[in-house]
Amino acid sequence: MECSDKTDFFYNSSSSSHSQSSQESKFVQYPCAACKILRRRCSEKCVLAPYFPPSEPQKFTIVHKVFGARNVIRKLQEIPKQQRTDAVNSMVYEATARIRDPVYGCAGAVSLLQQQIMDLQEELAKAEAEMFKMQCQNANLVSIVCPEMCSSQSQDFMNVTEQQLWDNTGDFSLTPFWTLH
Repeated sequence: MECSDKTDFFYNSSSSSHSQSSQESKFVQYPCAACKILRRRCSEKCVLAPYFPPSEPQKFTIVHKVFGARNVIRKLQEIPKQQRTDAVNSMVYEATARIRDPVYGCAGAVSLLQQQIMDLQEELAKAEAEMFKMQCQNANLVSIVCPEMCSSQSQDFMNVTEQQLWDNTGDFSLTPFWTLH
């Protein structure tokens, strides 16, 4: 009997607290990732809340590790609201690059991409030169082979007599055109 009383007590208290919390849930705001990581209360005027949602805590962790929370807050307060999203995205990119490459950071990534561009341009120039070389060789072969073919065909055509154009039945014959000697 004592167990059932306790069960009723917990049930009643949980149901009353549930109705009470449902009324308060309208006013309860989930803390942003920044406030959650910094273990502080997230106010309605939190500068970091729009840019570090609770679903992306790693985003703030990376930025906080490289720049520090105070510097991020200060920077966000210094720039206009319409530029803050781009600024946060830039900070996340820069912080990620700095963690990957502590010495060069973003400059290392930019340098790597520039080197890849130069390598690809060099490869393209070599391919274009090879293609031009092959086109020249093809043109030379055509100029060498074509005059001989053209002259031999014209000579063979001239050797075809009028008699060969007509078959024995008196009809026009195309045989000499197909089998040039």
